[in-house]
Parts: sequence; C-alpha cells; structure tokens
Amino acid sequence: MTASVPRKTSTKPPRSRAREFAVQALYQHLVGRQDTESIDQFTRGLSGFHKADAVHYDALLHGCIRESAQLDALIVPLLDRKLEELSPIEHAVMWIGAYEFLHAPDVPWRVVLNECIELAKEFGGTDGHKYVNGVLNGLAPKLRAAEVEADLATGKAR
Repeated sequence: MTASVPRKTSTKPPRSRAREFAVQALYQHLVGRQDTESIDQFTRGLSGFHKADAVHYDALLHGCIRESAQLDALIVPLLDRKLEELSPIEHAVMWIGAYEFLHAPDVPWRVVLNECIELAKEFGGTDGHKYVNGVLNGLAPKLRAAEVEADLATGKAR
C-alpha cells in the first residue's frame, strides 16, 4: 500500500500567475505566429486563469507583442548569440522582464528579475534561467538605474 501525499495548494500571487500565462502565450506567438486575439482567447480558457491578474496578463501579452522590436533592441546587445538562437521560452521571459522594467515601476527590479528567473526555471531548459538572469541583470542598470544604484548603495543588489 502506498501513502498518498496531499497536493499542496499553490499560493502563487495573481501577478506571478499572470506572468506564467503570459510566457505561455508569448511562446505561442513566437513559435506559432498565431494572431494575438486567438492566443489570448486560448490562454484565457486554460485551467487556473481565473486566479491570475488579468490586467497584468493583458499588459504583458499585448505590450510585449506590440513593443517586440523595442524589447529585442534592448536585449540583443546583451546576448552572446543571435536572437534567433534563443529558445522561445528564454526570449519570452526576457521580453517580460524588459517590459516590466520599462512599464511596471511599482514592481521592484529585483522582483522582476526573480520572477523571470523562476519562469525560466519552470518552463525553460536546464540552465536557461542562468542566461535569463545574466541578460536581465545587465539590462536592469540601464532601465532602472536609480533603483539599482540605491540597492547597490545599501548592499541589496546581486
């Protein structure tokens, strides 16, 4: 007889869930090149979407796709390979990080960084999170200079 371990109920915050759904939707955009509305409708129908921050999800999905060229222009100088060689998950996670650095000043830069690392760990390849960490850590001082400098001054920055 085997003992069953009760499943732990996820206590992820709604914004973390929004990022999870956004990375999946952005993956569909990058790989399948489906139109945004189809991706959005599909994603909203996924199990657990009702627990996500739908407003933040909307901002991430539509903002990242709308600003993809600008986000790529920020990311490319920090890459050690061609953009086309990034895994679609790493690419999507980097878009989310860059977008939040630019448009979500209420989210501390270290939270953005940590959330993106966790997304890369959960959805990406074995060491993809290390690459995401390196790129976004390089981007943060450019997009959140005052915040990063303040953390460095108090010893909080990585």
